[in-house]
Amino acid sequence: MTEPSWQKLRKLPVVGRAADWGMGGHAVSKKTRKAGPRTAGLKATESVCPYCAVGCGQVVYTRGGELVSIEGNPRSPINQGTLCPKGSASRQLVQQPGRLQKVRYRRPGGTEWEEIELETAMEMIAERVVAAREDGWQRINDQGWRVDRTMGFAHLGGATLDNEENYLLKKAYTAMGAIQVENQARI
Repeated sequence: MTEPSWQKLRKLPVVGRAADWGMGGHAVSKKTRKAGPRTAGLKATESVCPYCAVGCGQVVYTRGGELVSIEGNPRSPINQGTLCPKGSASRQLVQQPGRLQKVRYRRPGGTEWEEIELETAMEMIAERVVAAREDGWQRINDQGWRVDRTMGFAHLGGATLDNEENYLLKKAYTAMGAIQVENQARI
């Protein structure tokens, strides 16, 4: 009985590395060998894509603190090295020329945006958080129990945050007296 042709194909050395085929370094051109690996000399840091609730793994390559490239992390069990178009373009979050570098603010009742410094914006936010906390502070509830809480603000976290980040946010908002702390992943 003759061997089926598909079994003959399986015996051909077409699967595996070039070294397995007996070619070794001969399969690499001189130009490619001279160029070396594309990521040589770069620092690789594992990260998570910030766009959606999937949390795909990324590898962020930097040189001297400057972003060079972002790729899918092949070690991630979620995306196994692949990225969607948004994840593939996440480098633009940092390096897009049109990215806003200052805080844009529109005053209450205003019709135009103005640019303010980040430090000024952070002070405004802190003042408003303190004011909302004080205005919504509840020392005793309707049953006369001491509750020491604020109903002045709440927090809704994003599902792309990891457990540690969500834990810290929960602690921070609870320390400020908020009881309405929720995460998008549970909604």
